[in-house]
Amino acid sequence: MADRLTVTQLNTRVRSILSESSAVKDVWVIGEISNLKLYSSGHYYFTLKDEGSEIRSVMFRGSRGRIDFEPADNMKVTAFGHVDLYVAKGSYQFIAETMTRSGIGDLFLEYEKLRKRLEGEGMFDASRKRKLPVYPKVIGVVTSESGAVIHDIVTTSGRLFPADILLAPAQVQGEGAAKSIVRGIEALNREKVDVIIVGRGGGSIEDLWAFNEEIVARAIATSEAPVISAVGHESDFTIADFVADVRAPTPTGAAELALRDKREVVKQVDGLGIRMGRALDHISVKMRSRLELAASKLEAGRQHEKLSMLEIRVGQLSEKADAALRSSVQGMRSRFNAAESKISPSAAQRKVASLKDRLSFLSERMVLAIGRCLKDAGSKLDAIGQRSSDLDPRSVLDRGYSYVADSEGRALTSARSLSPGSIVSISFRDGGAEAEIRKVKYYERRH
Repeated sequence: MADRLTVTQLNTRVRSILSESSAVKDVWVIGEISNLKLYSSGHYYFTLKDEGSEIRSVMFRGSRGRIDFEPADNMKVTAFGHVDLYVAKGSYQFIAETMTRSGIGDLFLEYEKLRKRLEGEGMFDASRKRKLPVYPKVIGVVTSESGAVIHDIVTTSGRLFPADILLAPAQVQGEGAAKSIVRGIEALNREKVDVIIVGRGGGSIEDLWAFNEEIVARAIATSEAPVISAVGHESDFTIADFVADVRAPTPTGAAELALRDKREVVKQVDGLGIRMGRALDHISVKMRSRLELAASKLEAGRQHEKLSMLEIRVGQLSEKADAALRSSVQGMRSRFNAAESKISPSAAQRKVASLKDRLSFLSERMVLAIGRCLKDAGSKLDAIGQRSSDLDPRSVLDRGYSYVADSEGRALTSARSLSPGSIVSISFRDGGAEAEIRKVKYYERRH
């Protein structure tokens, strides 16, 4: 009867068989390093792989002193060691005791070759990068329908500025993944989405290789909608990242680049509202001042006030002229009396006669001057009165004109401010009316 073993006993027996087999002891293994991690314990954990297979591997801290270089992902090495079994996990692994560097991995060489060729074609140039829409209505996403990427994007959209999310499910790893991604990009462009996010979670260079394929790069470059690449983690770079219009470090970061924060939008709108209100207040005050100035110039009462002031001024000038005449006559009379007491009667008579003639002449000139002054003042009064009459809106209405205003009482000076169905008020000399505009005609202004 076969032995009955526990799981631990079975794994221990397998480990014993492996440790005693010369076929897997002290062997050199050629492979490419992937998923290298250095733990705080000082041990290296990594994967050795070739085109057909891979094996989990470890190099313990004590063996690290045997190598003269720092291992790195995509590095091709030849490792010396043996095969072992980790009993607790039942996992098969290669224990590397030393290794030598053989060169750069084949996948990395292929990556670099394609990157340099596409860069030479100008596919990475900043000049061909397109700006993302400010307020996208529909965001297309090319990724696995079962991964965390689509969940992160939907969650971020709800937090920032909700948009419609259109998923194009795609295979993002393994054989056929590149063609699946291309089909997703083409399908979303047919749906006329505003922006496309192409992405997946992190992984090894093999896991991300679909995004290093040339057909994916060219699909991104020819996409009608701008493309955001969100492949792997922040430290991972793929060909898709270089070709895309924008590169995001994570899928969440891609959603944050595509969408604005609604709190910032509300704040901006409030600020614009305040600025618009201030501008309207300024314009209102300025227009009110201009209207008041125009009204003061057209108001008939103000013109009558000006006439009254001019009449008062003319009266004052007339009084000054009379006073000046009386003063001149009085002065001449005093000088005459003084002279009369000093001369002989006959000479005085002749002198008096001469002075009387002179006084008569001056009096006539004074009267003529005052007459001309009063006539000129009268002409000015007549002209001002005529201007006042011309500016008086009632005089315009008396000549057969009318005054048209909109429903808010604002004067209408152009037919272009009217449209069929507008309600206007019309003022006449002796009343007013309200009318509805049925048809509007425009005339070309003649220069």
